[in-house]
Order: sequence, then C-alpha cells, then structure tokens
Amino acid sequence: MRFPRLAAKTPPLLLISSSPSLLFLFSLSFFSSSSLAAPTLSPPIHPPPPPPPSSPLLSISTVLPRDTPSRSPSLLLNTDFPDPTIVHDPSSQKWYAFATASSNKNIQAASAPSPSGPWTLFGSDVLPDTGAWTTGRNSWAPDVRVIVPGSRYVMYYSGEIISSSKTYHCVGVAVASSILGPYIPDTKPFACPLARGGAIDPSGYFDRKSGERYVVYKVDGNAIGHGGYCGNGVAPYASTPIMLQRVDASDGTTALGDPVEILDREQEADGPLVEAPDLFRTENGTYVLLYSNQCWDSPGYTVSYATSDTVGGHYVKRGVLLGTGDWELTAPGGATVADPDPAPDDGTETEGGWMVFHANCPGGKGGRCMFGTAFRAAAGGVVAIG
Repeated sequence: MRFPRLAAKTPPLLLISSSPSLLFLFSLSFFSSSSLAAPTLSPPIHPPPPPPPSSPLLSISTVLPRDTPSRSPSLLLNTDFPDPTIVHDPSSQKWYAFATASSNKNIQAASAPSPSGPWTLFGSDVLPDTGAWTTGRNSWAPDVRVIVPGSRYVMYYSGEIISSSKTYHCVGVAVASSILGPYIPDTKPFACPLARGGAIDPSGYFDRKSGERYVVYKVDGNAIGHGGYCGNGVAPYASTPIMLQRVDASDGTTALGDPVEILDREQEADGPLVEAPDLFRTENGTYVLLYSNQCWDSPGYTVSYATSDTVGGHYVKRGVLLGTGDWELTAPGGATVADPDPAPDDGTETEGGWMVFHANCPGGKGGRCMFGTAFRAAAGGVVAIG
C-alpha cells in the first residue's frame, strides 16, 4: 500500500469452506509484550461481517460467536513505522523489522531479541541510495530476505520513478552483506509495468517444499485510475493484480520467466485495490496469500486472505482476518509473517511463526504503528493466529 499496513483481531472462531472437503478454522488470539507498555485494547464484541454476497469465490458456511480472548495484540513500536516487515537473521540471532521511512530516511529499521520485543529503532538509513532510476524520494514498503546468513541479504522496495512527467513507483532490489546494510540498489528496476501504473509492495517468499524462491508484488493500477477513492473509485476501474515472479534461489534478484497473476480486485469486495501481498505455506501444503483491500487511509482497510493448493494459484478469497473495530484498531493492513526457525531462508511453512502488521497509532497522535502476534499453521488446513 501507499504507506503502512497492520492490524489484529480477537479470537473469533470462523469456519470457512468453499466445499465440503475444504474447511478452514481460524482462532484468533494475541500475545502481549511485557517489555513495551501498550494501551489496553478492548476485544471486539461483534463477529466480523460476512464477505459481500456478490463474491463468487467466498462461501462462509458458519460464523460462530467470538470467544473472549485472554490476551490482547502487542503494540510493538509506538511510533510511525508503516508497511513493516519482519525477518530473523541467523547470523546475529536477532529479529529485524524494516519499514517505510517517515523522516528524512529512505528505509528505517529496528531490532529485537524476540518478535515480541523490546524493539529498538536505528538512526541510520539502511537504504541511503535508492538507485539512479528513482527520484530518491518516497520509497515504500521494504521487504528483506536472508539469502546467505552473514553474507547476502536482499531488500525489495518500492521506488519512485518519473515517466512522461507523471510519478509512478516500481519495484527495486538492493543487496547487502549484513542485515542492516547499507543496501546497494540495482541499476534498473526489478518490476516496472509503467503502462499498467507501475508496481509496489514487494515481498519475498522461499518455498522449502520445492526449493524455489519468489517475489510477490502489486501492479499499481490505481495510479492510473480515474480518480475518487484511492485514485480508482471512478469507472472505468483499473486492475490492481497481485503478481508472482520466480527468482533465482541462489541470489534472490534474478527474475526467471514471466510473472504470473495470482489475484485481482473485485469491485464490491475489495473496492479500488488489492495490495500488500505476503505468502506462507501451512504444514499440510496449503499456500496462504495475505493481502489488504480498500484504501489504506480509510476505516475499510483490512487484512484479508486467500488460499491455493499450489504456489501459482488459483487463489480463492476466504474473507477478512483483521478490520477496523477489532481490538479498537483502525485501518489495519499489510500483514507479514516470518519463520521463527533460524534457517538460512525465511520460508514460513513450519508449524508456527510470527506476524506483524500496521494500523493507526493509538491515542490519535497520527502515523501508523507496528503491532504483532504469533500464529500457528497445522496440518489439515487449520491456521490459528495467536
């Protein structure tokens, strides 16, 4: 998305099925950080609304009442930290988070001994040069992946570019020999479909099952929309597909073949866009695509999800995981998961992991803060967040 994403829900039980043979149970709960004083958040008292009936891909068979959770989500950074991503570095045995910069930096970073904190912000800019192909301003939504611990780290980011006197964003890649950089950008964009509005919100994914590495990103169609809600609220509406690009697993930067479209917006269900993609795989082999829809600066912004039996899709939309009003959060979005196993990659198909996301900072002070929670992914298509 254009700035941050994030959010967290209470522990509702949501039974979702698209057929009698496919059942997903989501039980949402959250951990709290003992090292960071966070405001007390009240659990939602209403179940999430069912998805729009016009969506042919969604079939909600049963919505059960929410349980009262014993723990609230954790406010990890009580400062503007939009579009957060989280990664474990086996070399330093620490956790790192990267985000859109809200000051004079391009990309900001923080570290912690564990996903629950305490998180410490760094003063340095980990991407001091965004590349000759960019304007050097307005870099968004970074994502860092460990390719070789201690020697090769790749950052994917959204860099601003000027084409035909109009401003767009394209996906760039940068490489460093240490987790905190400095990251050195490639001389050209990684993905730049200017005729379709450019590209933003990249996220890397390593599939341990196949040994393949991928990057997912959003084609920024609302950048060429006809105005209105998030630039794409007036017909004819532009497409904002999520793309999957395979890359060389050994370097994380060399594209292999053409990108594949795995999801797109539906007007009634998603509004002007889908964006902020992030992939992980459950233990039983189900691929889960997290994404956000609606507009990042509106109460309608959400964390939603879709699933597929194969990494390349077809992904079926399953519904909203996090929305405004859950835990008194506003406009949550941009969820990202990371593997707790300190392996040389960050594939997230183990039995558990961590999720971070962003939402409006508490207290009405402005900005987008980073929140977090644990999640479990078990066999049989059961995913539990909390």
